Amino acid sequence: MIDWSKFDWSLLNPELIIFGAAILVIVIDLILPKGKGISGWLTIIGLLAGLSSTFTLRQGELFGGMLVMDNMAIFSKQLLLVITTLVVLSSLNYKLPANRSEYYCLLLLATLGMLFMVSAAEFITLFISLELASLSCIILAGYLKKDPKSAEAGVKYLLFGVLSSAVLLYGISFLYGLTGSTFLKDICPETMSPIVLLGIVLLMAGFGFKIAAAPFHMWVPDTYEGAPTPITTYLATASKVAGFVVILRVFLVCFVDIKVDWLMLMAVLSVLSMGLGNLCALPQTNIKRMLAYSSIAHAGYILIGLAVVTDVGIGAVILYLLVYSLASLGAFLVVIAFSNQTCSDTIEDYAGLWKRAPLLALAMLLSLVSMAGIPPLAGFIGKFYLFAGAIKEGLIWLPVVGVLFSVVSVYYYFVVVKIMYFKEPKESTPIITSKSLSLSILISVISIIVIGIYPAPFLNLAMLAIKSFFGL
Repeated sequence: MIDWSKFDWSLLNPELIIFGAAILVIVIDLILPKGKGISGWLTIIGLLAGLSSTFTLRQGELFGGMLVMDNMAIFSKQLLLVITTLVVLSSLNYKLPANRSEYYCLLLLATLGMLFMVSAAEFITLFISLELASLSCIILAGYLKKDPKSAEAGVKYLLFGVLSSAVLLYGISFLYGLTGSTFLKDICPETMSPIVLLGIVLLMAGFGFKIAAAPFHMWVPDTYEGAPTPITTYLATASKVAGFVVILRVFLVCFVDIKVDWLMLMAVLSVLSMGLGNLCALPQTNIKRMLAYSSIAHAGYILIGLAVVTDVGIGAVILYLLVYSLASLGAFLVVIAFSNQTCSDTIEDYAGLWKRAPLLALAMLLSLVSMAGIPPLAGFIGKFYLFAGAIKEGLIWLPVVGVLFSVVSVYYYFVVVKIMYFKEPKESTPIITSKSLSLSILISVISIIVIGIYPAPFLNLAMLAIKSFFGL
C-alpha cells in the first residue's frame, strides 16, 4: 500500500501542470466564444510553466517505484517540453481546422504520455503512458479532415500502432511469465534463454515502431507526408526522444547482464536503418518524405550507441537525441513556413528560396548541414561521439558503415541546398513568416550552432543524464 500522507506530489509537478493546461484549454474553449484565439498561447504558457518546474525537481520514486525521477527522466522531460513548445509556436499560424483547442489539447496529452513514458520503471505504467501518447498522435496525424493524405496518415499510423502495441504486449507477457513481475528492476535474467530472447525481440519490434527504425518503418513516409507539418515535426523529434529513452531504461535495467547477447541485434537494426533510410531518401521529390527517410537513417545512427553499452556510447545517444531534434526541428519549421504560403512540399518548388526568403534558406542550409554531420555544427559533434564510442569498444566496422551512409546523406541534403541557392525561383513573391514561427526557427538554428562550437556543457549534461545507470 502507498502511504499517501508521505507522497511527494512535487515530483509530478511537470505532469500535473501539463494535464491542468490541457483541461484549461478545453474549458476556455467551451465557456468563451472567442477562446479559440488564446488557446495556443495558453498552451505555450502551460508548457513553459511545466518546463520551469523541471529545474526544481529532485530525484525519487513514485507509486512504489512505478515511476522514477532520475537525471535521465529530468533531462528527457526538459527536452520534450522544449520541442513541444517550439511545435506549438509553429502551429499558431498554421492552416488548421477551426477547432484549434482540441488540437492543442491533444498535443498536451501526447506530451503528458511521453513525460510519463520517460519516467516509467514498470511495464504496465510504461504501456499505458505509451498508448496515451500514441492515441493522441494518431488523431493529430489525421487532423486535416478534408485532406485525404491526412486521413491516410492517421489510418496507417493507427494500423501499425495497434500491431506494434500487440507485439510489445506479447514481449511483456513473456517476461512477466518468466519472472512474475512487471517492474524493470525485477526482470534481470542472468542468462539468455529462448523465452528471454523472444521477449527481447518482441520488445525491440514494438519499440522499433516508436523510434521509426527499419524494418519497422513502414508507416513513416506516408504518415510524415500526410500529417499536418507541425505534427510531422513532433513525430520526428519528440516521439523519437521518448522512444529511445524508454529503450535505454528497459535494456539498461532489465538486460544489462546479458548485453553480449543482444548487442548484435542493435548493430543489425542500426545498419538496416542507416542503409534503408539513406538509400530511399535519394530519389524523393517531396521534402517531407525525404526528411521522413532521413529520420529512419538517424534512428540507425543512434542505435550505434545502443550497440555499445558503455558510458561513452549511451552518453552519445543522449547528446545525439538533443542535436538531431534541434536540427530536425529547424528543417521542418522551414518546411512549415514555406508550405504555409505556397501550399507545396515539392523540393523543386524551393528553387531560388534564398532570393524569396534568405533567412529561411540559411536556416534550412544549417539544419541540413548539421544532420549531414558536417563541422562545425552540432550534428558533427553528435556523430563524432557515437562513432568514437563504437571504435573504443572495437566495433570499427559499425562507424565505417555510418560514415559511408553519412556521405550518401550529404548528396540528398545538398540537392535541396543546390535547388535553393543555384536555381532561379519560379515566383518572385517573398515568403512571409510569422513572428512566432520565426522565433522557433531562430531558437533551433542558434542552438545547433552553439552546440557545434561549444559542446562541452552539453556533453556534460548528457553524461549527467546517464549517471543513474553508470554512477558517473
